[in-house]
Amino acid sequence: MQSILKLSLISRYSAFALCILAALLMPLIPMDRTLSLLLTMIFAALSVLGVWDLVQQRHAITRNYPVIGHMRFLVESVRPELRQYLFESDSDKLPFSRAERSLVYQRAKNEPDQRPFGTLLDTYANGYEFIGHSMRPAPLQDPESFRITIGNEQCAKPYSGSVLNVSAMSFGALSSHAIMALNRGAKLGGFAQDTGEGSISPYHRRYGGDLVWQIASGYFGCRNPDGTFSPEKFAIQAASDQVKMIEVKLSQGAKPGHGGILPANKVSPEIAETRGIPVGMECVSPASHSAFATPTEMMQFVAQLRQLSGGKPVGFKLAIGQPWEFMAIVKAMLTTGIAPDFIVIDGAEGGTGAAPVELTDHVGVPMREALLLVHNTLIGTGLRSKIRIGVAGKLVSAFDIASVLAIGADWVNSARGFMFAIGCIQSQSCHTNKCPTGVATQDALRQRALVVPDKAERVANFHRNSLHALAELLATAGLEHPSDLKPHHLARRVSANEIRLYSQLFPYLAPGELLGDDSPHPFYRQAWALASAESFAITGELRRAS
Repeated sequence: MQSILKLSLISRYSAFALCILAALLMPLIPMDRTLSLLLTMIFAALSVLGVWDLVQQRHAITRNYPVIGHMRFLVESVRPELRQYLFESDSDKLPFSRAERSLVYQRAKNEPDQRPFGTLLDTYANGYEFIGHSMRPAPLQDPESFRITIGNEQCAKPYSGSVLNVSAMSFGALSSHAIMALNRGAKLGGFAQDTGEGSISPYHRRYGGDLVWQIASGYFGCRNPDGTFSPEKFAIQAASDQVKMIEVKLSQGAKPGHGGILPANKVSPEIAETRGIPVGMECVSPASHSAFATPTEMMQFVAQLRQLSGGKPVGFKLAIGQPWEFMAIVKAMLTTGIAPDFIVIDGAEGGTGAAPVELTDHVGVPMREALLLVHNTLIGTGLRSKIRIGVAGKLVSAFDIASVLAIGADWVNSARGFMFAIGCIQSQSCHTNKCPTGVATQDALRQRALVVPDKAERVANFHRNSLHALAELLATAGLEHPSDLKPHHLARRVSANEIRLYSQLFPYLAPGELLGDDSPHPFYRQAWALASAESFAITGELRRAS
């Protein structure tokens, strides 16, 4: 007993000592026998835990603080939830703020999204952005008219697409219920769902919504047994009326320049059949394509896919890294005469895919700068009128859409916005197979929580209400269509006493400017000189632009 009292005098052992004392004294205290036995067993178990803590060698915390040290691990395990529900402010973006998530939830549920008493944003903070309204607002337009035609003269079957679509998310990364809810919502709302690189599953086909079929380096759904591209299998899949466009994925913002691995234990019979891979074997997506090795070969691959698909729009998606590599692709367009129908820009802001922290935080060009580079390069080479540009990267509100359209995009893809619409609560457990809402899991019981008909309605509601808000924004600016948005319509505060228009903030090239030798923009002029249609490597000396 004296040794126990001595232990209790050392503060870090107090909880352990009290558990031992309680276990010894509990039978002596007059009380109900059942309750006494229960309490004795609880404190005895805690005492045994304390003894184990003292002798184990893995955790220094519990060796020094037996029993009570476990509180640290308990609190740490629920820290994200405590922060999100109790301590996070409405504007903390981790990665999406509560205000942004609430906006999506309200629009998905058809609830009022108006806010009283003025903005909560600091309009005098650096980086604050706004749209300039017109003294003569335009009539409010029907959001259903906010469509664009994708497909140039080399395309036999152009597609009329919405300015807001579901970004690339594969079956496997998302649950079957999530895929079905998104596709049914796309069908209801008249917009497209990108399949992601996991190919077209039966769940993509269930409700007949428009699909953009993404072809990545693993060639899932159109691969030979050795992992190379199969033209025959591609042609069969691409012939489906549901497939409206073909997208070749070079890289994504979540893990730019990095392949992917689907562990063997996740390769179920369904996923294996969808991807065309063996059941129960590790599925590897290489970092680069085997169907082409140079920009010229890439353009020839684009032409091959267009021919095999019967003339459907074919484009590619990438996260921008080294600018001369993208310019090399554009040079290949000029030398071969082959122009893709569209390019989708993914930003380094990341996405639904899990990736190493260093890649997520420090690799790739942010979406807006990447968009500007692509837009300017196509303008500077006279190709912009042939090629549509889509963008993805943390875009959930109508203002998000308007801002990137003003920079130079034609349409927007949203992944996490539509995930919120079907119930995602940003638990950030997508890679654990333990998604609490059934969105990003293959656990059948967890998926059951996601009711497809209800969530599909929310997907369509979010799309419709977002475009209605965009229509109101356009009307205030005196515009009638999203394509009318230009850089001078939006502004940003750059200091306490200066506001600049987008047209003043960003350099914009003149049509055909890069085809001559006298471009007044050193960065573009030098990067263009380094690019070659025959190689992704630089062909000249890299000098500091000044």
